[in-house]
Amino acid sequence: MNVSRHRDQRTTTRRSPLGLWAVLLLATHTAVATEIYKYTAADGTVTYSAEKPRSGRYEKLEPNCLLSYLGCTLSGSDWSSRVALNHRDYHHPIRQAAERHGLEPALVRAVVHAESNFNHRAVSRAGAQGLMQLMPKTQRTLGVRNPYDVHQNLDGGSRLLKELLARYRNDIRLAAAAYNAGPDAVERYRGIPPYAETRNYVRRVTQLYARYKETL
Repeated sequence: MNVSRHRDQRTTTRRSPLGLWAVLLLATHTAVATEIYKYTAADGTVTYSAEKPRSGRYEKLEPNCLLSYLGCTLSGSDWSSRVALNHRDYHHPIRQAAERHGLEPALVRAVVHAESNFNHRAVSRAGAQGLMQLMPKTQRTLGVRNPYDVHQNLDGGSRLLKELLARYRNDIRLAAAAYNAGPDAVERYRGIPPYAETRNYVRRVTQLYARYKETL
């Protein structure tokens, strides 16, 4: 089953270090939700801004997931070791889905946090949808008719996570890598693929899982 949202290709972009880190600091250190826009100019130059571009190609990024889009980490400490935990949103649906599929609620909550930041209407740049960011092909395989339905999405995502854990003998790091990049990539590289996005994702999930496990 291919659940990959990662494209195994390299793109050349140019970023202004000052502008990029200014936006990054704004997104990670302000208590106010900030809209962040990724703008691609005609010559391929990529810039990030808190102001909506008036023209050209752009996409709005989730502030709390900005580090995922940039493929980088905070110096000395990853985003997931600093971000505030969310014990409130979807508490009962997450617990029900986890128990139904024999998973720890802390793990399901960590994946939801890393995937969508608890936004059940989230849509990724690759087309993944809902709380656990299921791709359309994966939705069909799992029988998820409405990816924005909280219960359907959590049930499908938890079922997929359970299958991946069984496949990798309960190795959470490999299961998380496969959830992000697809089992084919994990098999091809015989471990966590050398993609910055996937490695950062595995780090986020495992750190969030450890933190939620201590508090749930």
